[in-house]
Amino acid sequence: MELYNLKHPSQKVTFTQAVKLGLGRDRGLFFPTLIPVLDNMDELLAMPFVERSKQILGAWLAQELGQEMVDKLVDNAFNFELPLVKADDNRYCLELFHGPTLAFKDFGARFMAQCLNSLATEDKITILTATSGDTGAAVADAFYGLDNIEVVVLYPKGKISLLQEKMFTTLGDNIHTVAVASDFDACQDLVKAAFEDSDIRDGLHLNSANSINISRLLAQICYHFEAVAQFKRVHNSDPVIAVPSGNFGNLTAGLFAKAMGLPVKRFVAATNSNDTVPRYLTLGDWAPQATVATMSNAMDVSEPSNWPRVEAIVEAMGWSLSDISGVALSETDTEAALSQLYQGGYLSEPHAAIAAQALSMTMKPSEQGIFLGTAHPAKFKEVVEACLSIEVGLPPALETVKDKPILSVNLPADFTALKAHLFATLSR
Repeated sequence: MELYNLKHPSQKVTFTQAVKLGLGRDRGLFFPTLIPVLDNMDELLAMPFVERSKQILGAWLAQELGQEMVDKLVDNAFNFELPLVKADDNRYCLELFHGPTLAFKDFGARFMAQCLNSLATEDKITILTATSGDTGAAVADAFYGLDNIEVVVLYPKGKISLLQEKMFTTLGDNIHTVAVASDFDACQDLVKAAFEDSDIRDGLHLNSANSINISRLLAQICYHFEAVAQFKRVHNSDPVIAVPSGNFGNLTAGLFAKAMGLPVKRFVAATNSNDTVPRYLTLGDWAPQATVATMSNAMDVSEPSNWPRVEAIVEAMGWSLSDISGVALSETDTEAALSQLYQGGYLSEPHAAIAAQALSMTMKPSEQGIFLGTAHPAKFKEVVEACLSIEVGLPPALETVKDKPILSVNLPADFTALKAHLFATLSR
C-alpha cells in the first residue's frame, strides 16, 4: 500500500511507515494513491463481520503485510458485537458501543494497537493523542500494559463527561493523561506541534492514535460495511447513513467504504453547534469559529483534521461535495431529538440523537437510513438523565471506574509546558 502526503505529494510512504509516522511533513495527512474497489459485493455482504473485515482490509494491506498477518490483526482487534437496532419504521442505529470502552473508537484504537505491536521496530514508542471524549478511553484500553509503548492523552479540562474521563485517567502504568486548560482544538494543536518538534518526534519515537493515523480509518471502514449488510437483510434499497461528526474520521471511513463499492445512497454529516462543515457545505466558505462546549462534547471540534481527506476522496472519485448533506443541531434541538427517540422506545445519547435527527431532516419519504450510535448512553449519564428524567444504570465497565481517583496532570495550553512535561515523564 502506497500513501502520499496531501500537503507534500512527493513524500510517499508504505502503510507500515504511515502507521509509525502518523503525520507527514508540515502536519500533512497521508492518503492512499489507490483506493481498492471490491467487485464481489453481494458475497461480501453475506459474510460474517470478522471474515468480511479480513477481505476488506486485505484489499488494502495484503500485498504489503500478507493476508495471514491481516487476518491475525483483525482477529485480535474485532471481537465484540455491533448490532443494527431498529429505532422506528425508517431509522436504524448501528450500535458501535459494545466494545471494552463502550464507544466506536474501540474499533480503530484496537486495530492500530495491533498494527503497532506487530509492525513497530523501535525500542520504544510514545503515543501522543488528543481526545474530545471517547478516543482517550479507547486508546488507553488498547495500549494499556503493552511493552515498550507509552501513551500520553491530552483532553480539555472540564469539557468531557466525568465517566468518559474516568475511563482513561484512572489506569496509570504506561497511560499518562494531561488535562489541558482549553478546548479540544487547542489539544489537537499541541499534538500537531509536537510532531513538528524534532526533539520530541525523534527523541520519544512519537506516534498519534487520533483518526489522523491511517490505521484507525481503515478499521472504521469495516463497520460501515456491516451496517449496510445488516440493513440489506430486510431492505432492497440502499440506505442513507448519518454520521455524528467531530474530527470527521468516521465520515472519512464511510466515504472510503463507498469508494470501495459499498452501496450507500449518500452520507449526512451531523454536527452540533460547532458547525464549520455544514456552513462550508452550504456557503462554500471555510470559516472555523471558536469552539462551543455542548452536551455532545465528542463533537466539540471547530477545525476537523480529517476534512482534507474528505475532499481528497471526493476529488479522486469524481464526486461532488454537494452529495454530502451537512446538518447542525442546537442544544435545544439535541434535547428534543434525544426525547423523540426515547418516546419511540429507543434509549440513546446526544451524539447519536443528533445523527438520528439529521437523518430525519434529510431523508425523502421513500428512503430509510442508518445513524451511527457512537457511545453507550451511560457514558453521558448526567445529560441523558436530565433530558429524559430517567435513571440510567451503569454497565460493568463504568461501574468499575466510577470511584477511582483521576491521575491526570493539569497543564495550560502551552507547548513549552507540554514539551517539558513529556521529557520529565517519559525520560525516567
